[in-house]
Amino acid sequence: MAGFGFTPNDPNDPNDPNNSNNEGRPDFEAMMRQMQEQMKAQFEQLGINPAGFVNPFTTLFSQVGQTGKSGKEEVLSIATARETARKFVTAQGLKPIGTKDLSIVESAFEISEVWLNEATAFPATANAPTAASRLDWVDETMAGWQRTIEPLAAGLSMAISNLLDQAMNAQAGETSEGQPPIEMITMMLRSFIGTMIATQLGQSIGTLSTTVTGAHDVGIALLDPARAIVIPENIENWATDLEIAKSEVFIYHALREGAVARLFEHNPWLVSYIQSAIVEYGKGIHIDIDAIQRQAQEAFEGMQEGTGEGEAISFALDNGIFTPEESPAQKSALQKLETVLALIDGWTDEVTALAAGDRIPSIEQLRETHRRRRAASSPAQTLFSSMLGLQVSPKLTREASAFWKKIREIKSVGERDQIWSGLLPTADDLLDPEKFIASTSIPDDLSGLI
Repeated sequence: MAGFGFTPNDPNDPNDPNNSNNEGRPDFEAMMRQMQEQMKAQFEQLGINPAGFVNPFTTLFSQVGQTGKSGKEEVLSIATARETARKFVTAQGLKPIGTKDLSIVESAFEISEVWLNEATAFPATANAPTAASRLDWVDETMAGWQRTIEPLAAGLSMAISNLLDQAMNAQAGETSEGQPPIEMITMMLRSFIGTMIATQLGQSIGTLSTTVTGAHDVGIALLDPARAIVIPENIENWATDLEIAKSEVFIYHALREGAVARLFEHNPWLVSYIQSAIVEYGKGIHIDIDAIQRQAQEAFEGMQEGTGEGEAISFALDNGIFTPEESPAQKSALQKLETVLALIDGWTDEVTALAAGDRIPSIEQLRETHRRRRAASSPAQTLFSSMLGLQVSPKLTREASAFWKKIREIKSVGERDQIWSGLLPTADDLLDPEKFIASTSIPDDLSGLI
C-alpha cells in the first residue's frame, strides 16, 4: 500500500493562510488540516469515497486535553474495504456468469462431491456448491475478511490509545519548540488507522479476486456457513496454456474447494484457531512514535528553513509505524499461523489427489501446476505478506501433504481426518509422521503406566 504522505507548503508564501512563520513556530492545527486534505486527495485518486473520515480534525482540538479518547468508532471500515475492492474488480472489467459456466460448474461439483465422499471422513456441506463472478466473490467473502483482519486494526487502535494515554498523563509544556505535540499525532493516527487498513485490505482483496479459483483458495474460512464456491473466469485463466481437458481442470478445482469447505464446516474450531493467532499478533503491535515525530519534525524544520519542501510524513502501515522486528510473542503467532495454513493446504492436496485417483489422467500435472503457482504467488501469502509480513513456505506445504498421505497409508482416511479434532502437528512433526502417531496414540496395554 502506498504511503499516505504530506508535504508542507512554502512557509514564505504570504498568500498561504496556513503560513505561521510570523509567529515563530508552526501552526499545528493548520498543518494537521493540510495533512487531512492531502490524505483525502490521495484516497480520491484511488477512486475511494472518503466521506466517512475526512473531517476528524473538526473535533480534534476539543478532544485533546479532555478524556484522551475519541468516541466509539469502527475499528475496521468494512464499507471502505468493500468499496475499494469492488472498484478494483470493476476496473478490470466485469464478466457475468453465463449459463454455460453454470452448467460446467454444476457438472464438476456433481462428480467431485461423490469422489470426495470416498476420500475424506467429513460429509458434504449443508449448502450446495455454486459458481460466482469475481464481484460476487468479493461480496460473499467480505464479512469473513473483516473478521480475519480486524484484530490488526484493533491492535493498532489499542497501541494508539496507549500512546494517547501517555501523552495525556505527561506534563504540559514538554513539547519542544518546532516539534508537533504527540497528542495531535496520536489523535490523527487514531482517526485514520481503521480506514488505512481497510483500504489496504480492499486493495488486497481486489487483487486476489483476479486469481483465486474459489472461496477457500486462500485457505482460511471466509464463509459462514462454509460452502464451496468457484470462479469460472479465473479457472479458465488458470488453465490457459495447459493442454488439459477443461472438464478435468474444473473437477480438480471443485475437488479442492469442496474439500476445504468440508474441513471448515466440520471443524469450526479451526476458524477460532486461525483468528487467535492473528489476535495474538495484533496484541503485540507497537507504534514507533519516535520515528513518526522525527519525520514530522524534519518536515516542520524544512518549513521553517524556507526550503519549501520538507520531508513527507508517511503513514503507510509498512513505513515506520511498527517496530522493525516482531516481539517473540508475535513471531510465535506467525509461526502458528504459517503451520496451520500449510496443514490446511497440504491436507487439501492429499484429499484431492486421493479423490481423483486415476480418474483424472492429468492429476499429477494439475497438482504440479498448482504447486508451482503457489510457490510463485500464493493467495494466502499475497494477503498475509502485505498485512502481516508472513511468508507461507511452499516447502512446508509439501511436507504437510506428504505427512497427511503417510498418516492415511499407515492408519486410514478416518484416522487421518480425526487428527483435526485433537492436537495439531507442529512443523517438526511433519518430518516424522510415524513419531507423531506414536506420541499421540494411547497404548492398548496401560498396565505399564500403573
